Amino acid sequence: MLRLGVNIDHVATIRNARGTPWPDPVRAAELAEKAGADGITAHLREDRRHISDADIDRLMAALNLPLNLEMAATAEMQAIALRHRPHAVCIVPEKREERTTEGGLDVAANQEFLADFIAPLRKAGCRVSLFIGHEQDQVEAAARIGAAVVELHTGAYCDLDTEGRLAERDLELEALRRAAAQAHLLGLEVHAGHGLTFDTVGPVAAIPELRELNIGHFLIAESVFLGLGPAIREMRRRMDAARG
Repeated sequence: MLRLGVNIDHVATIRNARGTPWPDPVRAAELAEKAGADGITAHLREDRRHISDADIDRLMAALNLPLNLEMAATAEMQAIALRHRPHAVCIVPEKREERTTEGGLDVAANQEFLADFIAPLRKAGCRVSLFIGHEQDQVEAAARIGAAVVELHTGAYCDLDTEGRLAERDLELEALRRAAAQAHLLGLEVHAGHGLTFDTVGPVAAIPELRELNIGHFLIAESVFLGLGPAIREMRRRMDAARG
């Protein structure tokens, strides 16, 4: 079965806009579980623009589902992950000025550093994932340094679909398919995420090597109109339909 990880970052974004306790990302995680999510994803950014340290403390205490902690490859974040030991840690590139994660890690150019960085996390029992683009050298480098998982960045595919650049979108989708097949052959578990919507999830979900999709912003946005539970259930329905 293709798993669905629900990213709750932007529940915290709304909360932080007013400096109140509401809406509560932990409550969102609990609702996601009831709606059929297989895991919860939260990105603890260095600037704490949405998820906070206290949120991670509470999520670890409250969740029955696995927590996937997204984070930059910094000493501070490594120490936080080692203290909490979440089920999974996804290493992402991070720039202070970006609105959202703009691309994948350059694993090929930073193999020694990333291998040393993830080694203590692996030893602590965390399932380490690297958020990468679909380039062949990045997939090979991820396998070489000992990652268990790669998460393929679907943002470009989704942006091209939104812009109506369909020929380029189809080429991007084919590149994602090739990367997923390559990663699977190298023994990596393959995930994907970033920017996926009801309209774009089907072709990605149909990639046979994928085992998990992580989706957040669209689900939180759609929950304004549908409610979080119905939005998650509809996403799950479309994922399952794509798998036949």
